[in-house]
Amino acid sequence: MQEVSRLPTECTELVLEEKDAADWIYRGEGAANLVLAYKGSSPSFVGKVIRLQKAPKNISQSMNGTSVFSVQECLLWKDTNDLLSSTSKENVGQLYSLHIMSPLLGSEHVDPGMRILVSKEFLESVEKNVLCQRPAWRVDAANINILCDSALLVSDHSVFPHGILKEEPCISVEIKPKCGFLPSSRFIAEGNFIKRSITRFRMHQVLKHHEGEISQISEYDPLDLFSGSSERIHKAIKALFTTPQNNFRIFLNSSLIFGGLGGGRDSTDFVMGESFEDKMEGIIRADYGLRTASFLQLVAEAIFRSGVLDRLLEAQKLDLLDIEGAIHAYYNIVSQPCVACRDLAVRELSHSLHSISLEESLKIVRDYLVAATAKDCSFMISFRPREDGDPSLSHRTVCLEPINQNFDYKVNFIDLDLKPLKKMLYYYELDQKIVSCYNQMNKEHGISDTKSMERSEAAGI
Repeated sequence: MQEVSRLPTECTELVLEEKDAADWIYRGEGAANLVLAYKGSSPSFVGKVIRLQKAPKNISQSMNGTSVFSVQECLLWKDTNDLLSSTSKENVGQLYSLHIMSPLLGSEHVDPGMRILVSKEFLESVEKNVLCQRPAWRVDAANINILCDSALLVSDHSVFPHGILKEEPCISVEIKPKCGFLPSSRFIAEGNFIKRSITRFRMHQVLKHHEGEISQISEYDPLDLFSGSSERIHKAIKALFTTPQNNFRIFLNSSLIFGGLGGGRDSTDFVMGESFEDKMEGIIRADYGLRTASFLQLVAEAIFRSGVLDRLLEAQKLDLLDIEGAIHAYYNIVSQPCVACRDLAVRELSHSLHSISLEESLKIVRDYLVAATAKDCSFMISFRPREDGDPSLSHRTVCLEPINQNFDYKVNFIDLDLKPLKKMLYYYELDQKIVSCYNQMNKEHGISDTKSMERSEAAGI
C-alpha cells in the first residue's frame, strides 16, 4: 500500500461512517486531540491511527469554513506556503508539520499525515465507545468536536510498516523529552536567575507537586537525555521508567503495556515489575529478571546512536530570548501595553526590545512558538528483533551487546502542533509561577534542586 503520510495530503475517497466506529480503539489524548488506533482489517487503515479534534466544553463549537488565524497570526505565518488558506485546525496542523517541523527534524522522522473525511455519526459513535476509557478530567474538559468533517490519518509509529500483517513482535517507547537546555538570555530578570542552573522541567515538578497534580517528583532530568553521553542517556531512561508520569509509555504490538493513558496528571501504570519481565519474553533474549534492564539499555543505546535529539535540541534553541524576552516582542505585535513592563526593572531591561521593527518582533515570536512545539512534542522509538542472518537493511539496526541480539529500530516525532499566538501570555504567566514557586520552596526548605526537595519532604519538613 502506498504510504499515506506523503503527498497527496488529502483523500476524499476515504470516508469513515458510523459502521466503522467499532474498528477504532482509544490510544490516548492531549489537550487538543484524541488519538484512535485501528484494529480492523481494511488495507487502507491497517497500521494507522487517526487524530480527532477536541472542543473545550467551555467554548462553543463553530462550523468550519472561516479562517483559523487571527489578524496577527496571519502576519506571523504569512511566508509559510498555503498555511493561511487553511480553514480547519486539522489542515493547519498537517501543513505546519510538513512545511515547518519536517525540515527542522528530518522528513524521515516526521509524518504529516493525510486528511480523510469522517461523518458526524462516526464521531458521535466513537465518543460513546471511548468515554469509559478516557481520564475523567479529560472528559470534564473537552469532547470530540463532532462538527469537524475530517480527521488526520497518520502511521501508527508503535508498529513497523506491514509488521501487523506479518505478526512480527514490535515494542515501542513514547517519550516526551521536554526542554533540553538551560536558557542564558540577558532578558531573564535578576530574581529569576535560577532558570540558568535548574531546568524548567525540574522546577515545574516542584510546582505540580505543591499543587497536588503529581504525587511524587520525577527523577528525570532532560539535560541527561539531551547530553549526547551514552551513560547519561541511560540514566535518563531509567529515571523515566521509574517515574513515568506522562513522559514515558511503552507499547507492545501497538497495545499500551506501561504508562498512563491521558497524560498530564498522575495515573496508574499498567505493568510493573515481574509483569513487565513476562511481557519481554520472546523479545529480549535475556534471563528472567534481566530483561527490563536490558530493554532500557537498548532504548538508551538506540537514542544515542540515532542522533535525533540533536536536531530536536536545535529546534528548541530557536528560543533565543526565553519567554521573558519574547513576551515583549509579542506585545509589539498585538499593539497592547506590555504587562511584563509593569515592573520598573523589567521595563529598563527590555527597553531595546520595544524599539525593534515589527518584522523583528514577528521573527522572535515565530521562532519562540516553533521552539515551543519542539519542547512539547514527543517521539516514538520502535524495535523489532532481527532474525539471525537476516541480510535486509530496510531500517537502522542496533545491537544489545550483553546478549548479542540485534534489533531494527525507527524514530518518529509526534504531537508537532502549532502553538496559537494567544498562548504567549499563558507561557509568560506560567513561567513566572513556576520560578516563583521554586524560589519560595527554596527559601522555605533550603533546597537547591528537586532531589533536595524530595529529601525534605521525606523527612517531614
